[in-house]
Amino acid sequence: MFSKKKSPGVSQNKLATLIAHDVHITGDLEFSDGLRMDGHVKGNVTGKPGCETLLVLSDRGSITGNVYGYDVIVNGRITGDVIADHFVELQESAHITGNIYYQQLRMDVGASVDGKLTRRDVLPAVASPHIEPAVFTLQSPDATGDEC
Repeated sequence: MFSKKKSPGVSQNKLATLIAHDVHITGDLEFSDGLRMDGHVKGNVTGKPGCETLLVLSDRGSITGNVYGYDVIVNGRITGDVIADHFVELQESAHITGNIYYQQLRMDVGASVDGKLTRRDVLPAVASPHIEPAVFTLQSPDATGDEC
């Protein structure tokens, strides 16, 4: 009788990789599956194109560079653009200096954005924008390279 509207949220729930708070990386980073970042990156952070990746940036983490992924949850600091194929969540300690491109957006009280918010149309995974190739590639131990 009642149709249930699909609620926004992340589709990936597996965090295969953790970057600890005392880790500092200079260079681009590409990941597949899920990545929780408590550390700091000076470079672009990219989820593997065509995969339903999840990036979780904690309140202790920071990224100076562009971020690309399928689902992106931010509670830390990003200086650069955020491009999400699906969902962006800005938690209360999120501070973004850059533009955000998203399909679905959730923003908590206390989060701040110094840039434009732009809703994207649904794009096929092949047409997703790609940030320059990665210097570091993170994969779970059982990853074969062709899979997400």
